[in-house]
Formats: sequence, C-alpha cells, structure tokens
Amino acid sequence: MNRYPDHPALPSHRVSVAPMMEYTDRHYRYFLRRITRCALLYTEMITAAAIIHGDRDWLLDFHPQEHPLALQIGGDDPAACAESVRIASLYNYDEFNLNVGCPSDRVQEGAFGACLMADPHKVARITRAMKDATDRPVTVKHRIGINGRESYDQMRSFVETVAEAGADRLIVHARIAVLGGLSPKENRSVPPLRYHDVYRLKRELPQLTIEINGQIATVEQMHGHLNHVDGVMIGRAAYDNPWLFADVDREFFGRQHEAPSRGAVIEQMIPYIEQLRSETGKHPRAVLRHMLGLFAFQPGARRWKQHLSGPIDHDVDIVALLNRATAALPDDVLDRVPAAV
Repeated sequence: MNRYPDHPALPSHRVSVAPMMEYTDRHYRYFLRRITRCALLYTEMITAAAIIHGDRDWLLDFHPQEHPLALQIGGDDPAACAESVRIASLYNYDEFNLNVGCPSDRVQEGAFGACLMADPHKVARITRAMKDATDRPVTVKHRIGINGRESYDQMRSFVETVAEAGADRLIVHARIAVLGGLSPKENRSVPPLRYHDVYRLKRELPQLTIEINGQIATVEQMHGHLNHVDGVMIGRAAYDNPWLFADVDREFFGRQHEAPSRGAVIEQMIPYIEQLRSETGKHPRAVLRHMLGLFAFQPGARRWKQHLSGPIDHDVDIVALLNRATAALPDDVLDRVPAAV
C-alpha cells in the first residue's frame, strides 16, 4: 500500500500509529493528518459483531484526508470477520487488521484479542477468511506471546502459521500479554520488552514483512528499529506527543513538503471543530481533547492543557478559546517548523 507514487519503495507502514481504544477516533486521526501526511493510521478496534449489527456509518465513516487508514477488527469467528471486512470495504479502507494483541478482560470474555495466540490455526482461519473477502492487505497485530506460551519458538511457529494463511504483514508488540493478573495498562509496561526476539524473527524469516511495536517514543528509536525490521508502530507517544510526527514524513518517507507550525495546525483545526459542532451537535471537547499534547515538553504547555481541559461551553467561541490557550506560549514555539536537513 502506497498513496505516494513518487516514493513507491516507502510504504505507509514504515511508520504507523497504533490502534488505541478511546484515542484513535476519527477526530484524532484528522488532527494528526495536519502533522503527517504519510504515516499509516489505524482506527480504534471495532468488533466484527458491531460492524455487522451496529450503526455502520457511525462506526466506519471517516474523512477522506485520513488516508492511508487501516481498520482494526476484533473477533474470533472467521465468517463474521470476513463479513465485517466485506461491509467495511464499502468505506474504502486501505487495509484491514486483525487484533490478536489486546489483553483486556472484556476482550478475553469475547474469546478474541491476545488470547487467540493460544490457537494459531484459528487465527490462520480468520486471516484466510478476511483475505478472501477483500483485495486490500490483511494484517495481524499480536504479542510475542502470552503467559504459558512465552518462548521465541512458540512465537515463530505462530507467525509462520498465520503468514501461511496469507497475512500481508505481522505487527509484533514486543511484550508478552499476561492474561489475568495484569490490567491492560500494566500489560503495556510490566512484561519486559524483547525487541531482539522481533529482530530475530525478521532475520530468520526475511521473506515476511515484520513491524515492531512497544514503547517507541523518539525519531532516533524509530531509526534504530528500522535497521532490523520493516516498520515501526508508535503507540501512546503518538497521542501524548503528536508533534513527534512533524519530522516523520521527511525522515522516513523522503517527502520534502514543509511541515506546518503548531500554530498553523491549530488554525487548520478551527473550521473542522466549527463544522462538526454545527452539523452534528458535537461538543468541541470531542476534538480539543486530542490536541492537549500538541505542545508536549514545551514552555507554556501546562497553561495550554489547562485551557483546553477546563470547563468549556458548547457554544464557546473556538477562536477566542484557542487564543487564550496559546497566550502563554512563546512565539518561537507556536511558529517554529521542523528544521529541514
């Protein structure tokens, strides 16, 4: 998948933003597209059952500027996952991804997510069914293992089984998932990172496209991982510090367009917020909450966050609110653009 034909050798999965429940909704994705044009974005996980039986437009619709965009699906039934892909294909997603990594109790009760790693052949059947339902790439995001199936050899066997079923890419979170005993938050930090197992997987199976995920937070770290694997997926750092992606298009995709300043990003978001409020009645906070990290690690960041996270009336003057929020920010922070190399 490559939406940038002037760089056919640099697919969008080279750098991607992880699917994150309650975070990577359509408003966050539109906001992040003001900063990066090239990185692959993911939806929040949506269950196959919700797609089949729920409000499809509300669940699946997105702004055209969000491309390239992957839909992550959760489910354990091959027929249902395939049907959800057929339905979602009408919305023109660039890729479909199967969640085999989420460790939450709720997901385990549905018998999908990370617990599926205990049954590689079922994951293979789901992958094959999804492949048969679309001409777009189908990928699988998984852990390096789960408790009781923690060895490198077990991970490699899982990957080979799923790859044989036709998975176009494997996105590996370089921690095991502890099913029972740890919360989803703890599962993102307590099990130790095993990056070298993912590197080894790529060395031993060079024909597969392997992407790595897990506590990657800087451009330097991205470069380091890309010496060993085909892509890097950024999780919470993409949300807490979205300006991290201001350098991504140039650094990893060879794109020479000038990245906007933070101030320009804010200006571009104003008509989006106002249109959303007038057309759907959505409270401005539905968008503003995703912008809290725009000035992470910069002077004035605390005041910015205080203004956007405090009480906000539904009919607030968005321009006046954002002017107040940026008043404490130095001009060089507000207007600075990433330095060209």
